Amino acid sequence: MQRLVLFDLDDTLIDRSRALVSWVTEFTARHRLGDHVRRQLIARLKDRASPAAFGEIRSEYCLAPSPDSLWREYRSGIAASIACSDAVLAGLAGLRASGWRVGIATNGPSDIQTAKLRAAGILEHVDGVCVSEAAGARKPEVAFFVKAAEACDSPLSEGGWMVGDNPETDIRGGKAAGLRTVWVDRDRHWPTHLAPPDRSVPNALSAIELLLTVDHSRGSA
Repeated sequence: MQRLVLFDLDDTLIDRSRALVSWVTEFTARHRLGDHVRRQLIARLKDRASPAAFGEIRSEYCLAPSPDSLWREYRSGIAASIACSDAVLAGLAGLRASGWRVGIATNGPSDIQTAKLRAAGILEHVDGVCVSEAAGARKPEVAFFVKAAEACDSPLSEGGWMVGDNPETDIRGGKAAGLRTVWVDRDRHWPTHLAPPDRSVPNALSAIELLLTVDHSRGSA
């Protein structure tokens, strides 16, 4: 098995959930929307945000700015709230120094995902980035993982690892693509209707530490 690892971005390498709550709280206060709207927007944007969603939000809450303006406001606000810990950045560098090829495999619009990667300082610590909008495929589609491996100049046919927090898109998708999987559980229980991941860890740093112990002759840790 080749030394290839693909990392999910949101709520794996960075804490998007916390950044979203912070941004929505500030956004609803600035636009004089109530706390019930704050809760609605957090739920609405929790799993996926897109420019189209802000057209709907503008209409529903009678906001003056254009949908494009609202999207730019969201993009810059979320990016400003994003951080990746120094320990995780050092861990990514350590993987590459140990011969790993490290990639980002993330769903989402290219502009905001790239803005988050840049703001978090992750771009200089990876070999390739695959964002679903640019790739024309989304996790859990196997085609997406093919392109993510290619972004790291690695053939998916030679295997590797997928690390992520989402049981469906990251773990089920990674398995379908022939990758070994590490689930970042964030103190959650694994869904019993899905085949389990190869390993579970509490956070990205633990995943990196695990990967550094991999026996490549067996593909196990």
